Amino acid sequence: MPTAAPGWLAALEPLAPDVAAVWRSIDDGAFAFRREIRRRAGPGSAPTILAQQEAIADALRSVLEGLPEALLRAPGGEEDWNVAQAFAHTTGARRWLAHAAALTARGEWPDEAPRVIPGVPGPADASREQLLLLLDKSRRSMSASAAAIHGHETDPCLLDHPLVGHLRCGGWLLFTGVHDLMHLEQLHELHERWLADPLHRGDR
Repeated sequence: MPTAAPGWLAALEPLAPDVAAVWRSIDDGAFAFRREIRRRAGPGSAPTILAQQEAIADALRSVLEGLPEALLRAPGGEEDWNVAQAFAHTTGARRWLAHAAALTARGEWPDEAPRVIPGVPGPADASREQLLLLLDKSRRSMSASAAAIHGHETDPCLLDHPLVGHLRCGGWLLFTGVHDLMHLEQLHELHERWLADPLHRGDR
């Protein structure tokens, strides 16, 4: 990640400072990353984190609305997915990671929880309108999850993620935004490269 914040991050960081701080800590190693999550997802933090997630959702909507239609079918910067698949994956992670923490907070974690499979793509042919609907669905789901997590932010969450491991309930609510920033960065870089290509300069 560059030392000077790109324009999209400079605009978003004042609206989502905790999420951005955790995202920046990734380059400092796992210990710094987890320490920052614990520090910023403490007791009573869920409403603040939710407000930051709403700002990030606004940023996701803005970048999606600005993408040329053809770019939705172009490589999306993640495995062999296209942009539509990567965006839909992002909205799914917003729903399910926070939902897992909410299940734990409500004491509803299933006895036989399904195995977590990271990196599940969305539909390759999803339209812009469908992707926006998925984003709106994630906002509603995250709001309900945050309400359940409030007061249980420091409870250990039973979700065992093969890439992240275990976090507390509030930590998962915060981490969903970190995951969003990873994909926001991809989307902005893909769009910039697309516009810089002489073949695509008319697609704005």
